[in-house]
Amino acid sequence: MQINKIFDIRKKTIVITGGSGFLGSQYAEGLSKVGANVIIADINYEICKNLCTEIKKKFSTDPLAIKLDLTNKQSIKQMIKSILKKYNTIDVLINNAADQGNPKLRTTPFEDFPLKDWNKAIDVNLTGVFLCCQQIGKIMKKQRNGVIINISSTYGIVAPDQRIYGSSGQNSAAFYAASKSAILNLTRYLASYWQGTGIRVNTFSPGGVEKNQDPKFIKNYSKRTPLGRMAKKNEYIGPIIFLSSDASSYMTGSNLIVDGGWTAW
Repeated sequence: MQINKIFDIRKKTIVITGGSGFLGSQYAEGLSKVGANVIIADINYEICKNLCTEIKKKFSTDPLAIKLDLTNKQSIKQMIKSILKKYNTIDVLINNAADQGNPKLRTTPFEDFPLKDWNKAIDVNLTGVFLCCQQIGKIMKKQRNGVIINISSTYGIVAPDQRIYGSSGQNSAAFYAASKSAILNLTRYLASYWQGTGIRVNTFSPGGVEKNQDPKFIKNYSKRTPLGRMAKKNEYIGPIIFLSSDASSYMTGSNLIVDGGWTAW
């Protein structure tokens, strides 16, 4: 077995929803660095274009920026049409986009949380994943090959520890836990449903990432992890490359947890 070969994703076309976001942009750059052609898809099209320009300058890859409303089936179909016109194939789909909710509502009591905000988040975090898997899955089924990576969270596995938040404004709402937990079993369902088709479906569950949050929150969060800190923004690129490549060829219906040990105790 050639180790370099099984991790080789050069020239693979990899769709990243929410590609202009904090982690999505890290995935885009990391995958480009090892030779993949990334499709950066997001509602924030200008940021996607700027990110593509930066990637082209740094790496010898051919990225594509696409404006995507993943709650709209026609928007997803148009994205697929553009991708196939340029690359002829879709090798990997990373369902990364997520609605974190209105920051002003993060401290709203569960009993008073607005239904419209719950529905909006579920549309993005769960229905959007359903639609992308459904439409891109059709292409992968025809190809007899493809990888889908659904992004969940530690809070799809365990409940948020309400004690660490205080007045930090980092509170995690119920819709996030509910949608990220649903992703886990949607992944298992699809892995089972598409068995024998050449499509592999896995979940990636990252822990919290440090990004200039309230210092007290960072300290409280870090104390809850065996590694004693939050993740650095580039520490999830390795797991994404692993799941995108043939290094994970015997893996489907699984959940890869990388959380500094948060869910270990």
